[in-house]
Amino acid sequence: MLQRALDAGVSLAYVTGDSVYGDDHELRSWLEERKQAYVLARSCDEYVWIGVQQRPIAAVLAELEEQDWVRLSAGAGSKGARLYEWQQLLLHPPAERGWRRWLLLRRRLADPSEGAAYTVFAPTHTTLITHVQVAGRRWTVEESIQSGKGAVGMDHYEVRSWTGWYRHITLSMWAQAFLAVIRAEEGAQAAPKKGLPKEAGASRLARFKARRKLQSS
Repeated sequence: MLQRALDAGVSLAYVTGDSVYGDDHELRSWLEERKQAYVLARSCDEYVWIGVQQRPIAAVLAELEEQDWVRLSAGAGSKGARLYEWQQLLLHPPAERGWRRWLLLRRRLADPSEGAAYTVFAPTHTTLITHVQVAGRRWTVEESIQSGKGAVGMDHYEVRSWTGWYRHITLSMWAQAFLAVIRAEEGAQAAPKKGLPKEAGASRLARFKARRKLQSS
């Protein structure tokens, strides 16, 4: 899907995802060959190259200096800013000139022993704050998926083929985007994880159609 999007000329500032994708060396290499920036989560039992040494991420986390942690927000959550402490270290440089790899590290304020890691590939001038903001986008994506499951039945399918699944997911995403536009124009709250919001009804849809001069069926 990424290849189709990039081949079609879609411009992506960053690719982000959980460790299922971040631990995939082939995916990371493919993105780097295309000079596509990414911030991908990594499992702490994975290894990274720091200088000429290959180190386990868990060991790197354990050896970080206390004073080097920086408190930053990874974005807004349901209870306010998602505050964590962050550090990043330069990894073995990529072949692409003007680009760098970093190991981005995160720990919880309430429990500093609970850490997480990301591999970053981005232009040399990008900052820690940018990497943190991109890492935080993962939660936005996950929340959107949960909302899609409740509002438009994104996970309500019984298919046995890639084509059937792809059609269902594409239609669900289109429907969710349609609802997001209506909510944005009406100033309504986002749909809950289960079910549609109570105020969503025919009158709102009618106003949406009227603004775009669409005919009602």
